[in-house]
Amino acid sequence: MSDKTILIVGTYDTKDDELGFLASVIRDQGGKVLTMDVSVLGDPSQPTDYSKHNVAEEGGSSIAEAIASGDENHAMQIMAKGASLLTARLFAEGVFDGVIVLGGTMGTDLALDVASALPLGVPKYIVSTVSFSPLIPAERLPADVQMILWAGGLYGLNAVCKASLSQAAGAVLGAARAVQRPDPDKPLIGMMSLGTSALKYVVPLKPALEARGFEVAVFHATGMGGRAFESLASHGAFACVMDFCTQELGNYIHGSDVSAGGARLTGAGQSGTPQIVAPGCYDLVDVVGWKPIPEKWADHPKHAHNRLLTSIVLNIEERKAVAQAHSDRLAQATGPVEVILPEHGLGEWDREGADLHNAEGLTAFLAELEATLPDNVIATRLPCHINDAEFAEKALAIFDSWRVADVVKG
Repeated sequence: MSDKTILIVGTYDTKDDELGFLASVIRDQGGKVLTMDVSVLGDPSQPTDYSKHNVAEEGGSSIAEAIASGDENHAMQIMAKGASLLTARLFAEGVFDGVIVLGGTMGTDLALDVASALPLGVPKYIVSTVSFSPLIPAERLPADVQMILWAGGLYGLNAVCKASLSQAAGAVLGAARAVQRPDPDKPLIGMMSLGTSALKYVVPLKPALEARGFEVAVFHATGMGGRAFESLASHGAFACVMDFCTQELGNYIHGSDVSAGGARLTGAGQSGTPQIVAPGCYDLVDVVGWKPIPEKWADHPKHAHNRLLTSIVLNIEERKAVAQAHSDRLAQATGPVEVILPEHGLGEWDREGADLHNAEGLTAFLAELEATLPDNVIATRLPCHINDAEFAEKALAIFDSWRVADVVKG
């Protein structure tokens, strides 16, 4: 099989041997290779398909300018801009099928920009000495990027390094051969949720939307799910979003490590995508369960969901801050927005008689949200719980009215 071409990106002045090894493994498996050099100071042992000069010029700069800056961070940002633009153009022209980028912290910084320049479904692999590290902010991770830890990845090839690189080479080539890219002609609904122990509206909504001819992608609101959702929403990937679990927003404003970043609840608004919103599980902040609980939460009720994740129950003032954050972000929306406000609770643990129910806190939150929502948002209270049938029926009624009005295409 030689039908797939992989673009290999890296600093060929310092990682020539490692990048060459990646290329040899891909070729040995029947794949084709194109190479892109993002070095600044040095040169590769052999010419690459796309030189460092091509890269810098694509971004409107030059290697001479990068060197003259005297700042390695500035120089690498010049190369990151050029590499991202060049990679995006080459893919649009059908030049390659998947990309793999190799690097330490400098190369990973560039790699994140390169991966973000490519659409969903394009195999994009980053082989990095800092994969899975807290150095990498959630908001910079594309929706479908794959990261591989580059063990033993400094100063040349060795048995440990080759084990990582050979797997990465096989992974990107296999992905290019196997990937099933989304059908752009089938309208897609983006939905946020948690597992059914907390939120159950997916059960009736998903088949109902599918019966209307839409595909439904449900994202797990535990940080990375929200980041992927926002990334796709900002690029207009969805015909409509049903953002019914905004808990990650509370995580962010209250400083949790379980965060989708500050852009949460902005992607659909940025692209003008119609959005139906409900603040599911707004009352909880998730923290890393295996770490000591921060002192600020010492007097708050808690729920240990599992060994990875613990939920903190917010007090009234903290809930009001979450309400304001919703309003601030929805005010930026350029498309239609409707917010549904169930009066009997916004998560299964926030139901009358449940352990974490706080009627006073719920009342205060809903009042604050209604008082601060901008004029571009239509808000509707419902005398039900978010997991009740009435909630799903209301969401579908809004969705169907938008279809009739041609607000939602498909």
